[in-house]
This record gives sequence, C-alpha cells and structure tokens, in this order.
Amino acid sequence: LQPLAPYLKSEWIIWECAAGSGMLVRELERFNYKVIATDILEGEEIGDFFDIEPGRWDCLVTNPPYSIKYEWLKSCYELEKPFALLMPVEMLGAKAAQKLFTKYGVQVIFMDKRIDFCMPEKRWSGNGAQFPVAWYTWGLNLPKDMMFVEIDKPPRKMYQELYG
Repeated sequence: LQPLAPYLKSEWIIWECAAGSGMLVRELERFNYKVIATDILEGEEIGDFFDIEPGRWDCLVTNPPYSIKYEWLKSCYELEKPFALLMPVEMLGAKAAQKLFTKYGVQVIFMDKRIDFCMPEKRWSGNGAQFPVAWYTWGLNLPKDMMFVEIDKPPRKMYQELYG
C-alpha cells in the first residue's frame, strides 16, 4: 500500500471488494482510510463484487482473485470510479487486458521488490510471491502513466504480529 497511499484522497471511502481475511482492509485503516469491506466468497450477505455494489464509496482498492482478473478489471472500468488493483505485471502482455487498457487508459505503479503475500492455505509458510505485481490504477491522476518506486519491505515477522 505504501506507494499507492499518496494518491488516495484522505476523505475517500475505500471499497475493498476482495477482502478475504481482511489484511488489506486493516492496512488501509492503519493509513486512516474509511473502508467498506466485501468479499465474493461471502456471497450476497456481505456482497458479491459482480452483483452487489455498496452504498456510498469513492475508490476501489483490492488484490482481486487472479483466476478472474480480466473480468474484475472490466467490471472496475464499468463502475466509472477510481480504482487500484494489485495484479501480476504480466497483465501488460495479455490481450484481454490490453484491449481494456487501450479503451479506458491505465496508470501503473511498479515496485522494486516482490510482495510477501500471506496465502490462505499456506499462511506465511511460503517464500512470498513467485512473480512481480504492480498497482494498476485508473482515475487516480498519477504524475506519470508508468511509475517505478522503491518500497520498504517490512520483515515478515511484523506482518505476522499485525495480521496473524
């Protein structure tokens, strides 16, 4: 979240629509954003991203399921509100994504380190991401369409203490 936070307005209500165990929600809250959390796995009671939109929200920030990343990206553009999706760098080479980027535009924040993901099945037992990811954004008015940033990578132990 570190390289993205400067471009999220402090007064915005952030919709985290693939909240899962809530790690990104808690991190957004740590940055003092008001967050609405839903998850596709929870169904209609909490909100299925493709069927239910929460009341008032200003910007969508999430790490969507990669198995349906192109459908997710398309739906985000159709919502016509700012968004930031943490997705694999390889999206740039995918025809389905390129069509959407060409039609709507995209701004990307590339990070110099791989993200240390906590996986649902493995928790923290893996070695982090096996591939680089980037923040794909729209409507955030970044200073450049492609940004390359250095990030501080807190030790895994800190995340384990914060999020279990």
